[in-house]
Amino acid sequence: MRALFLAVAVLVSAVAVPARAATPQTYAVRGLDQPVRMVVDKWGVPHIYALNTDDLFLAQGFNAARDRLFQMDLWRKRGLGQLAESFGRAWVEQDRASRMLLYRGDMEREWASYGPRAKQIITKFVNGINAYVDWVDQNPQALPEEFRKLGHKPARWAPEDVVRIRSHGLVRNLYSEIMRAMTACLAGLDADRVRVKLQPDWTTKIPDGLDACAVTENAGDVINTYRLGTQAVTFKGQKLELNAAEQQEGSNNWVIGAKKSATGRPVLANDPHRVLPAPSGRYVQHLSAPGLDVIGAGEPILPGVSTGHNGTAAFGLTIFSIDQEDLYVEQLDPANHGRYRFKDAWEPVRTVKERIAVKGEAAREVDLTFTRHGVVLHTDEARHQSYALRSVWFEPGTSPYLGSLKYMGVRNLAQFREVMRNWGGPPENQVYADTRGDIAWLPGGMAPKRPAFDGLLPVPGDGRYEWEGYYDGEQLPRSVNPAKGFLATANEENLPEDYPRDRKLGYEWADPFRSQRIHEVLGGKEKLTIQDSEGLQNDQLSVVARRITAVLKDVTTTDPVAAKALQSLHGWNHVLEAKSGPAALYEVWRVKHLGAAVIAATVPALAQLGQAPDPEVVLDVIEHPERWLGQDAKAKRDKLVVDTLAAAWRDVEKRLGADPAAWQWGTLHQTLFQHPLSGQLPGVDVGPFPRGGSADTPDAASYGADFRQTGGASFRMVLDVGNWDASRAINTPGQSGDPASKHYRDLAPLWHKGEYFPLLYSRAAVERNASQVILLLPRR
Repeated sequence: MRALFLAVAVLVSAVAVPARAATPQTYAVRGLDQPVRMVVDKWGVPHIYALNTDDLFLAQGFNAARDRLFQMDLWRKRGLGQLAESFGRAWVEQDRASRMLLYRGDMEREWASYGPRAKQIITKFVNGINAYVDWVDQNPQALPEEFRKLGHKPARWAPEDVVRIRSHGLVRNLYSEIMRAMTACLAGLDADRVRVKLQPDWTTKIPDGLDACAVTENAGDVINTYRLGTQAVTFKGQKLELNAAEQQEGSNNWVIGAKKSATGRPVLANDPHRVLPAPSGRYVQHLSAPGLDVIGAGEPILPGVSTGHNGTAAFGLTIFSIDQEDLYVEQLDPANHGRYRFKDAWEPVRTVKERIAVKGEAAREVDLTFTRHGVVLHTDEARHQSYALRSVWFEPGTSPYLGSLKYMGVRNLAQFREVMRNWGGPPENQVYADTRGDIAWLPGGMAPKRPAFDGLLPVPGDGRYEWEGYYDGEQLPRSVNPAKGFLATANEENLPEDYPRDRKLGYEWADPFRSQRIHEVLGGKEKLTIQDSEGLQNDQLSVVARRITAVLKDVTTTDPVAAKALQSLHGWNHVLEAKSGPAALYEVWRVKHLGAAVIAATVPALAQLGQAPDPEVVLDVIEHPERWLGQDAKAKRDKLVVDTLAAAWRDVEKRLGADPAAWQWGTLHQTLFQHPLSGQLPGVDVGPFPRGGSADTPDAASYGADFRQTGGASFRMVLDVGNWDASRAINTPGQSGDPASKHYRDLAPLWHKGEYFPLLYSRAAVERNASQVILLLPRR
């Protein structure tokens, strides 16, 4: 007992505790060896101080469950395919699809992939989650309201749950493979160059033996199964469609060297873009124990942090678009669909029988089938064909973001580089900076070798189109301490000109416009401040709008409606701010009218697929019509512009009224942080807010057909490397997942205004800004 009191004294007396936090909330936690002190600051960030790392990760799990229990429990149930057990028969098919995508490989190799202590860390983290679930069982008044509404309880976790679930990670490119096959069937493969611009420049071809029209007939079933296994859970029904566009999730990051920084120290900025639910998909936390002192953001369901700093080194990520999946068309034995052709022999389909528990009913028995290439998503019985997914998800070491356990404590560039050499998934652009002044861009991710094909279309599974291992991480491009003084990525095609094209890492990247604007701003000043990075993360200038409207200056018309539209865009500053009327006109024109007209003028057959053209293609049609529109190309382009602008003007009048002075982009473009129980529990949604920006601006704000924002940066950080307390961050709508908490929505107003809170690191600064202290004591 005396040792316990001494340990508490060490934690409490490290820094003077503010009077308002003098009486901490205490929990008795099974599995702790020594007390842990948690200081929650004014902005809801938990700073966890432990006397050893085992207790630190157990406390992290306990605290994550304390703040995000419903979100975490729902993530686990969805990922493992256990929704029907809690919510009934309507979820059986989603459970089956989710189970298709679980990791089922060698667990020893899996644990080893994340470092020698990974299994122990994850076990402690999970023990912490379970300790909080135990506490809630003993204190039922603390059960989050969502569980009461849905009539279920949180489950206990096993360590394997964390690593087996892969379906929340971002890989490439099943959807696009299928859409390319559909395009080839309905419009010819050449038409696909309008749908997606391949980068680097590349001409693909139909793989020998592939029937693109057979793929087209089965496309809906294949895609819907895949989406059912990867989609988030909502309780408003489960309508699935083969949509015309797939949600693209990306990010921005950059790192500024000491010589280009106004502080004389490196600056690292990162704003990962994902969907925007309530609560946030990111959780900011500070983990401190002897040997580790790391702060930043991660996923609440994972130990550690994935983007942040450790007092010496800083790191931030975006997606690097390695193509990490392929769809194989397996030829089944017509006399026995339990066999499929591989080379000159028939191989047996492997079947795994699973039992899906169903609330209030008998369990369902389901079969999951696999070939050597992966899980079978769909079988075309009439054609004797199955569609199997090959993905890095099924390889050891690709549990999304978990590899960050190996880099959280790195002390120099060489150590970080070695970690990224063996990174699994998702594929990432990592930027790095440290207190020595080193900066770097270090992509990582398992990159399949495809000697016989390019990965852009489904392929026959007969053995001619196989992966032959993976490239070593050192074979990916790298840049360290460049002369220009900064490095930046935004999911664009950023392979160096001299990078070997025969490695075929991938050909489908984000549009370059965010990257172009970021490089323009960073390269445009001799010295860059912390405020410059904050401003750039909130920058809403559209490079593509600037280029298109430059062409419009030469377009003339006698149509009075089109003339008003042209005049409106002529005087515009190309900033998609929420209060801008020309921004509303431009976005409605671009999305609702211009794209469809470009399709009709170039490959009208694509219209039946409901496909939008690639934004770079639209820009090229406007700037270089002679490449696309044949004879009298400029006149055709001008007519296309005039007709669609007039239609857009009338469209905006219907949406926003007859007075263009009252038009505002933010009236159409709105942000709503939506909870899974939206509409069923009051007060769980946050918003809506008028929103500026678009998918093309650094302040990324992609949106759907109704203009409501679907993706963007819920978390942002700007790190002052070496002067850590001067770093800044935001997470929205708040840190907590409890709608009754003051930290559930308190950060949304800051985020909406483009503002930040201080990402405090020193113990003294943390204690001065404490709003709550929590003490975890060993339960004997």
